[in-house]
Amino acid sequence: MAEKSCIKRLQKEYRALCKEPVSHVVACPSPNDILEWHYVLEGSEGTAFAGGYYYGKIKFHIEYPYKPPGISMTTPNGRFMTQKKICLSMSDFHPESWNPLWSVSSILTGLLSFMMDNSPTTGSVNTNTAEKQRLAKASLAFNCNNAAFRKMFPEYVDKYNQQQLVEQVVSERLSSEPSQDESSRLMLDKVVKPTGDMKRVDDVKGGRKHRKQSFPTWMLLLLFSIFGIVMALPLLQ
Repeated sequence: MAEKSCIKRLQKEYRALCKEPVSHVVACPSPNDILEWHYVLEGSEGTAFAGGYYYGKIKFHIEYPYKPPGISMTTPNGRFMTQKKICLSMSDFHPESWNPLWSVSSILTGLLSFMMDNSPTTGSVNTNTAEKQRLAKASLAFNCNNAAFRKMFPEYVDKYNQQQLVEQVVSERLSSEPSQDESSRLMLDKVVKPTGDMKRVDDVKGGRKHRKQSFPTWMLLLLFSIFGIVMALPLLQ
């Protein structure tokens, strides 16, 4: 059972967080246990985590704020192990460095900042940029398969459903339209392949040319002969 001072402190911090949200962070306590908080970190633009949504939990000690909380991450991310406590100066790994003046907001801000770093620590993993980007792209779908996530963050579930709908519409449009190569081929056929009228014109021209070239030689000789006889008639008289 949490102490009254702990409950009051966490309730106060939740109201403050609702009033002044932390950039790229959403967090709220469990409806059944104020000592268990759920959070989502949104990957910052310009980093390998851009487009990612990282779900995790913070477990507060019953003597909070005099003792630090435990922090873990559920979503595969390429920076921290999942379902394992993360070693931070603000976590229960280092009670000697804990400051009671720190709040939920400062804890989550510190976690997000440390996630963007590459410093090794207990609970961290080492992956390349491509792997982090792949996990970021798959993060929202992974989270939506988690019942606790769906219950705590329905707005992200709606976001995922909207993304799926858009992808489906785009896919259907692409499948119903000819590909770029097919479109190019059809356009080329229209330009190269003559229409019926054009073929008829070409046939007529070809026929004329053929008839002109095939004028018989004997006809020319006959015409010259007749012309010669006509010209010679006056002389014969």
